[in-house]
Amino acid sequence: MQISAMPLGQLTSWPAEELSLSKLVYARRIAPLSASAFTELYNRVVGRGRWLKVKQTRPLGSFFGRFWFAFGLLACLFIYFGKLAMWTHCKPKLSNCEVWLESLGQAGNQKCKAWGKRPIAFSKGWNQQAEPMDQQCSSQHPRELFARKEIGVFCQEQPRIGNPYLEDAFLQDYLKSQLPTEVFADVSLDLEQFGARVKDEIDLLGRECELNPPQLKQFDAWGRRVDEIITCPAWKRMKEISAEEGLIAEAYERRYSNWSRVHQIAKLYLFAPSSGFFSCPLAMTDGAAKVIESLGIPKPLKEVFIHLTSRDPAKFWTSGQWMTERRGGSDVARGTETVALELPDGSYSLHGLKWFTSATDSDITLTLARSMTADGQIQQGSKGLSLFYLKMRDEEGKLNGIEIQRLKDKLGTRQLPTAELLLNGAKSLKISAEGRGVASIVNMLTITRIHNVIGAVASMRRVITLARDYATKREAFGKPLKAHPLHMQTLARMEVQARGAFLLMMEIGKLLGLEETKKDTEQDQHMLRLLTPVAKLYTGKQAVAVTSEGLECFGGQGYMEDTGLAGILRDAQVKVLQFKNVLSASVSPGLRMHQLLIENVLERAASNCAPTACNWIYAPNARDFNLTVLTIWEGTTNILSLDVLRSLVKSQGKVLDAFFSTAQARLKVALSVSELEISVQIVQNALHKLKQFTQKITLKGEAGMQLSARDFAYALARIYGGVLLLEYAARPNASATDIYTAQRWCHQDMCPVDSEDKAGSYSTGAASLDTSLVYDKHPVLKGRL
Repeated sequence: MQISAMPLGQLTSWPAEELSLSKLVYARRIAPLSASAFTELYNRVVGRGRWLKVKQTRPLGSFFGRFWFAFGLLACLFIYFGKLAMWTHCKPKLSNCEVWLESLGQAGNQKCKAWGKRPIAFSKGWNQQAEPMDQQCSSQHPRELFARKEIGVFCQEQPRIGNPYLEDAFLQDYLKSQLPTEVFADVSLDLEQFGARVKDEIDLLGRECELNPPQLKQFDAWGRRVDEIITCPAWKRMKEISAEEGLIAEAYERRYSNWSRVHQIAKLYLFAPSSGFFSCPLAMTDGAAKVIESLGIPKPLKEVFIHLTSRDPAKFWTSGQWMTERRGGSDVARGTETVALELPDGSYSLHGLKWFTSATDSDITLTLARSMTADGQIQQGSKGLSLFYLKMRDEEGKLNGIEIQRLKDKLGTRQLPTAELLLNGAKSLKISAEGRGVASIVNMLTITRIHNVIGAVASMRRVITLARDYATKREAFGKPLKAHPLHMQTLARMEVQARGAFLLMMEIGKLLGLEETKKDTEQDQHMLRLLTPVAKLYTGKQAVAVTSEGLECFGGQGYMEDTGLAGILRDAQVKVLQFKNVLSASVSPGLRMHQLLIENVLERAASNCAPTACNWIYAPNARDFNLTVLTIWEGTTNILSLDVLRSLVKSQGKVLDAFFSTAQARLKVALSVSELEISVQIVQNALHKLKQFTQKITLKGEAGMQLSARDFAYALARIYGGVLLLEYAARPNASATDIYTAQRWCHQDMCPVDSEDKAGSYSTGAASLDTSLVYDKHPVLKGRL
């Protein structure tokens, strides 16, 4: 009921404890009361439950009564003219404001609500677009009757994800253009159903995993050592869903032959951003299955392989991967201290400290150790390393000779239990030939590299999807963000990078599928060997850049933990990069000199890399070279770049020849599209510059090669990303956005190694000048440190 419509008797019957001067002022403003009625109410407010004695000759009571009356009158005038000025600015009409009182006569529950065109300084049209959310917020935070609070409570509608498959037109179009018709029909239906599950179930579970990180319980109430890692129910549910959806099984059932890997990668691509980082144990599980398959699935491991690739949640196992030890993993050939003692039954007992073990709650793990001979001798170097398989727990459910020292306190991936373990008699089975541990675990590292490409590209897609949705809901300067050209340009640049990275990811999946079904050519093998480390390096760095840019699209909310947005950037920082290159058995004398030079560079880099600053594997005496890197540590990215150079030499130039010939062949298709001619010319020029640089790289010397390695790897990634985008844009049913994406990609520096070479960045004096610049007037250059 409006105050103006209430009889004076009802107004004056309000309980005294419910009345206040501000409420009276408000009532006076909206309800024209008579002077006598207002005075009566006023005296009751001042008297707080008692009526002041007012003489007829002095209607305003005592001196204090006149004082408070004057004060109230001034307050009314101040509020009136202030609101009048605001209303004049916003141009609302008082007749459009509906005011009512609720819960009259209930102590402490008198509320006022105002809707419609309210006198607040929001842009025109805000009410109409945000009214449902505004109503919801106002019901949660009702306004009180204080004039300074009449602007209301502001709530911004949050960005939301829909079905990630249906919202990703680029993914749908790619699969339709690449997969056979029958395969696409089945895969598309499966991904659509899985996308609905991601939206309705998995994304909420992933958020729960983020909010409830694992905890370590080392002792029970009676002092017994239990070393129990406590994970939330959502984490356990993720494991069940992974089995039900066949996220690992899909790749090994091979229902669609060589296209099974593409199907699996597409599914993991949808799963990763919402998985609560359960994608990490899945990566190592996939890698472990790959290792066992590459060994021919020996009889002792047949049951293990069945568990790793099962679709039954009750039978599904996950695997870990333990390689990093106390020295940080910077030199596995000389840094692995874990010892394996052979037992009478043919099994082994492991003793050592694993400094960094991810997915420590897994069922099994693969790890490296040194076998001790009968006379107690241990062979050093990579030739002394063998690969072992062990279960985390014995038949009674107790830890298998393992003590959990602590859980790692990490910047990101907090959902994932990562621990420091002491192996004190862990029973294991040697699954590789003696001294072939590094060579045998290579297949696992290859798979985990590909999974990390998936995670990097998926994180880019997720932040773009959220920013795109938010741009339709958030208003600034009188219009939604999507109506601001500069904002849309920023999102478009992010989209171009995400699409180029996506095609690199899918290209690796296609090559891996061909390899696993024995349909690959020698050129396919070379391309898979080269593109895997290149894609890992490039997508890992781009994921950090794109997600960081994406958080800016949300303003201050992108920095808030409770929005869930900050975690996207933290998790993008932690991407494991692992590399492998098979050395050639026979190398020509000229290439041998080149090989030794690069190995010298790598050994020097290893000797100068602090254990806590880089995490990589160098085995100079082995046929395999492996590198494990976290992108948050910059130095490791540089060492990865050196590894790319090394792969070119180890294949006697065949890898680089395959790269140039494949790129040129795929560019021919795009020459038939007139809109792409300029972009094709740009990529061809970049290829020519890159080829010229590789011909003179041996003349650069040790420092020159080391300085150019990073830019060389970036050139490979950008050039081949451009090739894939141009080829995709040249297909018959390509859209205008496909063509525009290829054009925009080619606008960047396609061959940074050539640009930097011409700028003198790899000259003889460049290295010393770089050092002088970094340590300008620093004591280290004066011999004080």
